[in-house]
Amino acid sequence: MNHHDDSDALQARLRALPAERLPPARVWQGIAAQLPAMPMPAPMPAPAVVTGLTLRRRWPLRVGLGLAAALGLLMVVPTPVPQTPPPTLVQRQAEAMVAEYQQAMATLPTAQVGGEWQPALRELDSSADHIRAALSENPRSRVLLGQLQRTYALRLELTQQAVMAAGLPS
Repeated sequence: MNHHDDSDALQARLRALPAERLPPARVWQGIAAQLPAMPMPAPMPAPAVVTGLTLRRRWPLRVGLGLAAALGLLMVVPTPVPQTPPPTLVQRQAEAMVAEYQQAMATLPTAQVGGEWQPALRELDSSADHIRAALSENPRSRVLLGQLQRTYALRLELTQQAVMAAGLPS
């Protein structure tokens, strides 16, 4: 047999052994009775001079206490609430555009618009919502402002066409 086969056989025998064996309680009692009584160690006197070893043992404690104190101070001292920056020119223009669009839509009788127009109108509304969300993330984007303006113009135009096709007064 070679070394590899010996190792495999040994590994198989090791796996076959029980995982844990506890001796009965009477064995532990017998061992404890045979042990000599241990005297209590005397307390060590405090060193008069701090050695390098005790410094090395104490510095993690000191660092930990310092970090805990700093964390406690941060928890107690109120931090100022950051003020929201004023809206940019593009944001103000977008808000004005939204208000104008809502006023224009309020003048049109959209409740009677036919069902065949609804998917396109919903898609334009969804696009406008996405563009406004993108504008909130990039408040200086003139490209997004232009897209919002085109989307609102197309939505108004499509709504007007739907109203005319339904024969409703506009």
